[in-house]
Amino acid sequence: MTLPSTQDEWLAVIYRAQRDIPSEKVSYKAPKLGTVEFAKCIDHTLLKLEATEAQINQLCDEAIRHDFKAGLPFSVLFISFCSVHSVCVRLKWVSLAAKKLSGTSVVVACVVGFHEGTYSTSEKVQEASEAVDVGASELDMVLNYELLKSKDYSAVLADIEAVRKMAPFPTVLKVILETSQLSSIEIIAACKIAQAAEADFVKTSTGFNGTGASAENVNLMKSVVQGSVKVKASGGVKTVRDCVRMMEAGAERIGTSSGVSIVKEAHGTLEDVTDEVGHSNQPSSKLRESPRILDTEY
Repeated sequence: MTLPSTQDEWLAVIYRAQRDIPSEKVSYKAPKLGTVEFAKCIDHTLLKLEATEAQINQLCDEAIRHDFKAGLPFSVLFISFCSVHSVCVRLKWVSLAAKKLSGTSVVVACVVGFHEGTYSTSEKVQEASEAVDVGASELDMVLNYELLKSKDYSAVLADIEAVRKMAPFPTVLKVILETSQLSSIEIIAACKIAQAAEADFVKTSTGFNGTGASAENVNLMKSVVQGSVKVKASGGVKTVRDCVRMMEAGAERIGTSSGVSIVKEAHGTLEDVTDEVGHSNQPSSKLRESPRILDTEY
């Protein structure tokens, strides 16, 4: 595919994508609660600058404690909890997390250019390279949304492409858009640029700037990338009910600092509530009674 090289060419791509968005909202099926598929949608996260070694150890211990061990009979598994997909940390803690999680099914994700996104491309590439070298399997990089807002689309593309080139497949690359700072047309533009850069995911938010994820923006992002790129929702996703709403809007990964608590809550909720949450203003009694879980980012 020939990539756009001028602003006019980019605008043509962006407005064509806008026209192709379905007029009616598309709803997607969330994985059944309490299953491996549901748990594996979750990135268990700790990104506070003041995070301590003890807190990172706790984050990993939680993931290890609830790691799903393949091959165990259901009679054993039902008293355990399926594991989250990853733990997501800053570069400082990647090596520790990788060592703690070695031998488990949980991988390490590292943020890049976090959380402003305005780091130089060379700084992002260096940070990403160091993260991969010490054990990160996934990178969550922040898009330079100031360049995006100035319509310097080729510069935004080059920024993402540089990180993608340094960390090709099988490293998973997620591009954080910071949707709370963008208009709908800017979200569409960001999605098309990330798609052109061969990112694996577009992601709503850092959780440190603005309102975080909304089902509306998740659905918009899903409609734009149309399956070639996946969508991650992060920012304010704290309960099973929040997760299901984002998944039904199109999210295939959830970023939250309450990951293990959500997996526990989902495992304890035996009924399949996805249709009810998606089509009713009244959640099931199980979800209505679910406690709000302390969440400081994502």
